[in-house]
Amino acid sequence: MYVTTVLGNLIIIILICLDSHLHTPMYLFLSNLSFSDICFSSVTIPKLLQTMQSQVSSIPYAGCLTQMYFFLFFADLESFLLVAMAYDRYVAICFPLHYTSLMSPKLCLSLVVLSWVLTMFHAMLHTLLMARLWFCANNKVPHFFCDMSALLKLACSDTRVNELVIFIMGGLILVIPFLLIIMSYARIVSSIL
Repeated sequence: MYVTTVLGNLIIIILICLDSHLHTPMYLFLSNLSFSDICFSSVTIPKLLQTMQSQVSSIPYAGCLTQMYFFLFFADLESFLLVAMAYDRYVAICFPLHYTSLMSPKLCLSLVVLSWVLTMFHAMLHTLLMARLWFCANNKVPHFFCDMSALLKLACSDTRVNELVIFIMGGLILVIPFLLIIMSYARIVSSIL
C-alpha cells in the first residue's frame, strides 16, 4: 500500500510537470498535495517497517521529536492545501468568467507558500514545547509512532502549557479549514441550484 501511495502520487507530480497544459492553479495545488501525501506517508511507514523487522518497538527521543514535527507539518499542510483547492473550485464554478483574474499565478503561489509557512510554524511550536519538557526515566517512547499524548504521559515536568496549546491550536487547525471547505462547497452547491 505504501509503494502504491508513493508511486501514484509521484506519477501525478511527474505528469503535471511534463504537460504544460496542466500548469494551472488546480494542478499546482494537486501537485503540492501529492508531494505532501508522499511525505506524510513516509514519516511513519519506514519506522513501522523497521519495527516489524526488528521487533523493537521504541523510538529515541530525538527521533520522536523529528517524526512528530514532520507528521504535524505534512498533516496540517494537506489540510491547508485542501482549503486552497476548495477555494479554487469555488472561484472556477461560481465566477468562471473572472477565474483567470481572481486566481492569478501570484495568488496561487501565495496560497501554497502561506500553507507551507503556517504549517511550519504550527509544527515547530508543538515541537519546541515538547523539547522543553524533561523526563524522569527512560527517554525512549515505546511506540513506532511518536504521538504527542505518549510523550506527555512520559513527561515529569508540567505539561499544562502543552495541553492548552494542543487544545487551542488543534481546534483552530482542524475547525477553521473544515469550515472554510464546507462554506466553499456550500456556495458551489447553492450557485448550481
